[in-house]
Amino acid sequence: MNNNNVNMGYVIFLSLVAALGGFLFGYDTAVVSGTNQQVAKLFGLDEMQLGWYVGCALVGSIGGVSVAGILGDMFGRKRTMLFSAILFSLSAIGCAVSTDFTMLIVSRIFVGVGIGIVSIISPLYISEVAVAKYRGSLVSLYQFGVTVGMVGAYLVNHLLLNLAESGMATITDPASVSLFEKVFYTESWRGMLGMCAVPSVIFFIVIFFIPESPRWLILKRRDDSAQHILQRIYGSIQEAVSQLESTRQMVISEDSSKSGQWAYLFKPAIFKMVLIGSAIAILGQFMGVNAVLYYGPTIFEQSGLSGGDSLFYQVLVGLVNMITTIIALFIIDKVGRKKLVYWGVSGMILALLLIAFYFHNGEAMGISSIFLLVSFMFYIFCCAISICAVVFVLLSEMFPIRVRGLAMSIAGFSLWIGTYLIGQLTPWMLKNLTPEGTFLLFAAMCIPYMFIMWKLIPETTGRSLEEIEKMISE
Repeated sequence: MNNNNVNMGYVIFLSLVAALGGFLFGYDTAVVSGTNQQVAKLFGLDEMQLGWYVGCALVGSIGGVSVAGILGDMFGRKRTMLFSAILFSLSAIGCAVSTDFTMLIVSRIFVGVGIGIVSIISPLYISEVAVAKYRGSLVSLYQFGVTVGMVGAYLVNHLLLNLAESGMATITDPASVSLFEKVFYTESWRGMLGMCAVPSVIFFIVIFFIPESPRWLILKRRDDSAQHILQRIYGSIQEAVSQLESTRQMVISEDSSKSGQWAYLFKPAIFKMVLIGSAIAILGQFMGVNAVLYYGPTIFEQSGLSGGDSLFYQVLVGLVNMITTIIALFIIDKVGRKKLVYWGVSGMILALLLIAFYFHNGEAMGISSIFLLVSFMFYIFCCAISICAVVFVLLSEMFPIRVRGLAMSIAGFSLWIGTYLIGQLTPWMLKNLTPEGTFLLFAAMCIPYMFIMWKLIPETTGRSLEEIEKMISE
């Protein structure tokens, strides 16, 4: 391949549009961290009900990820992303105007379905329009979008909390507040959740400016349309024809088995990779990252910080997550997927042990909460530069095109099962296992993840999707 002719500006544009789905993912998963205490107080929630408030979106995500691959394979990557944008918009509005806890839960389930869909389709789309040399960095733009969305959520939470505190002074009759005052002053959690409507509408609009995935078009025998898009990506008709022919031959080879999609998925070599992908997806959730992102302010408050300071600390954690993801964008295709995981997960184990030590003995030793903040930031740095950057890249490139959407949905289903369990159980674990025991458990779960990455997953850096498929199918 002649990379000098590649229209990288166009490829980056396509990737950034799809990565907006990651932004919405990040915002809607992180925004609940600033609303937990307000919602719990307003509706009188106990620990399990609070876990349900956080976890209900994850239930929706499980549903979304279950159908994402089927929708993406049936209707195309582009139209499936459009559908998710509609779900995000409806959910944001529904949360802002919820009249009771049930309506709030239903709205959060809607956003969960959207999150589940984009968690599969956005990185899949980027992977299928990217060139092999830069695929890791381009797919990591999705994870970068997730981290930017998280920082955006933390900042919105922090700013709206301050706005609410100042705005409350202007309210003379709490019984007759306007909708604006209710959303941004007296019940600012509504504004925190509702602000997602803005990027959701933007996402919906810009999707109309990108083409369908050329590899999906080839799979659907629409070669002329695929060649036109490939020619714009690779800058020459010769390279476009070469890429088209390579993908078409792989599709023909898969079709020669004359087996259905599910039967092909259960071929030993393919099914093995599905199990491995599912294993790293679910284990990654039990290493603690989402517990930190969902319940960070609550954890910081347990260390003695005020609500405002804990939200500010969470903003700092989110900024580290975003900045580290930028670093990962530039090194993932140079260092390699596996080496990043080895170094990053080793650092995560150390950070988790330091956090457990702080909760075990920090107060008695007079250790400042700054120690906890630094430990959290080090943990997020190690996590963002390794498993967070690598997992969606690997899942988007380790399955054959014929079952790529379906296989990613299965692996994604495992990921969201793990995420739901962490979201639901973290309040219980913090109370019954104590913060110390909770973070020791997260550290222990890093060990099997490292073993699987070492023994069972091949290095895919620098290989085309078709080369990876041949390597895995052998």
